[in-house]
Amino acid sequence: MSRASASVRRVARALEQRLLTLVAALTAVVLLVLFYYPVATVFADAVLADGRLTVEPIAAVLTSEFYLVDIIWFTAKQAFYSTLASLALGLPAAWLFARFEFRGRETLRSLTILPFVMPSIMVAIGFVATFGRNGTLNRALSLVGLPPVELLFTLEAIVVAHAFYNAPLVARVVTAAWESVDARTVETARSLGANPRRAFRDVVLPQLLPSIGVGATLTFIFTFASFPIVLALGGFQLATIEVFVYSRVRDLAYAEAASLAVVETAVSITLTAVYLRYEASQRSAGGAANPLPRRSVLPADWTPKSTLRTVGIAGYALVVGLVFVVPVASMVLASVTGGDGGLTLANYAFLAERQATGASFQVKPLPAILNSLGFAAGTLVVAVPMGVTMAVLTTRRYRGRGLIDVLSMAPFAVSGIVVGLGLLRGLVFGVDVLGTRIRVTGALAIVAAHAVGAYPFVTRNVAPLFARLDGRLVESARSLGATRTRALVDIELPLVWAGVVAGAAFAVAISIGEFDSTIILAEGAGSYTMPVAVERFLGRRLGPATAMGCLLLLVTSASFLVVDRFGGRWGEL
Repeated sequence: MSRASASVRRVARALEQRLLTLVAALTAVVLLVLFYYPVATVFADAVLADGRLTVEPIAAVLTSEFYLVDIIWFTAKQAFYSTLASLALGLPAAWLFARFEFRGRETLRSLTILPFVMPSIMVAIGFVATFGRNGTLNRALSLVGLPPVELLFTLEAIVVAHAFYNAPLVARVVTAAWESVDARTVETARSLGANPRRAFRDVVLPQLLPSIGVGATLTFIFTFASFPIVLALGGFQLATIEVFVYSRVRDLAYAEAASLAVVETAVSITLTAVYLRYEASQRSAGGAANPLPRRSVLPADWTPKSTLRTVGIAGYALVVGLVFVVPVASMVLASVTGGDGGLTLANYAFLAERQATGASFQVKPLPAILNSLGFAAGTLVVAVPMGVTMAVLTTRRYRGRGLIDVLSMAPFAVSGIVVGLGLLRGLVFGVDVLGTRIRVTGALAIVAAHAVGAYPFVTRNVAPLFARLDGRLVESARSLGATRTRALVDIELPLVWAGVVAGAAFAVAISIGEFDSTIILAEGAGSYTMPVAVERFLGRRLGPATAMGCLLLLVTSASFLVVDRFGGRWGEL
């Protein structure tokens, strides 16, 4: 009996010693099956015709005036304008957070995480409720006797909505960099005769430029591959690459869709590689030991300079209120008002009636809510272990780590539409393996797409915490006989647990708000999620769409509270 027990212990220890390797290998297999193979099938559609290699589909796209000017160039143009608008709104916020102290500062800074937990379709519905023909803006204009304006289905509406979504990201990244500037370097410049403006230009600004570049790069990536906002506010008449790929998929023109997806993915992966290279160089950098002191927003002495600064801050606060508060408030208001402007619960009553009496092919709110929660639970189970494993692998020193980091973050650079199309072509339609046709459909396909999109955010939450751990802790555990896996479980994971919880909340929020891949993979009304239900209602009636959007807001708010509680110090993507 003792020999059997000893054998079991030896086997258990052998498995424990190799567990991390086995988990890493399993993660690689999951990524290969759920991401790389499906995406490869999309690319294959662009370079294969009747089983032979060809560049004709891609060449047709790159030589077509319609594709180059109306689709690709317009996509780059709106992303460029959106990036400028996001910088214009986000940089003053970074200045306020880093240089001033005021009541509610920490709360407002926490809200800069909202772009990652707020579904983009909800942002779109808020802007429709604000800028629509009977929206908040035109109602306000009518009260003062001004004519209505038409901003929907314009480039301006898309740019402002993208700024709403990405300016907080710029503010968060630049604020973290600004707060890491050592005040002693500025004091040295001042002692050498530099005035405040010269000290900022020569000392502070060079330290901020890399983070500004990262914020701009990430914003360009996100807006270049934006889908729900452009679809809702621009429609097919202002189609970006993403919207046109969706249009081609609906028309079963897979070669054209794949060719456009190749172009989009090449741009996104290139820019993501630039971001990852910068992040790797900054991973070991900590905050300043002596950060710049913050001052009160309200000056003690009202000099012309301080008065002008305070008036400028107040004007910026007004713009922020119009851009960030009004769309969400408009969505909530539109959900409880009728055509005559009076308060009513008719829109929520419509949802209840649809739930009770709707046909099987119609969108019902309760199945959409349950689907969203169920898919989020499945995403949590898959994305968190993958994200933590990748965080471990990308913070260890070994040959080829940089390549592993880039490969693991590739899903971050590939749009949900491309992932959804790849899963549709590669797994939903089925693949022959040793004479057996394997298919992944329904909920499994949607969870796969959501997990692929969510796990990089788990990695980005956990990896910086792993990188900052003292390596001597693990060495001490190993010297006492602990295996590498045991040291990870008993020593490292408890120290990074807050990041794991924040990453899990991100995974849930991203799954609940995911629209791009879901709209391709959802098989009828029975598998619609809340974002898809919002878009379906929006195509018919604004009131029910805003009511569904408010339900979506309530669900995602819970994820934000968890992220804010456990991931409040998270300044990297």
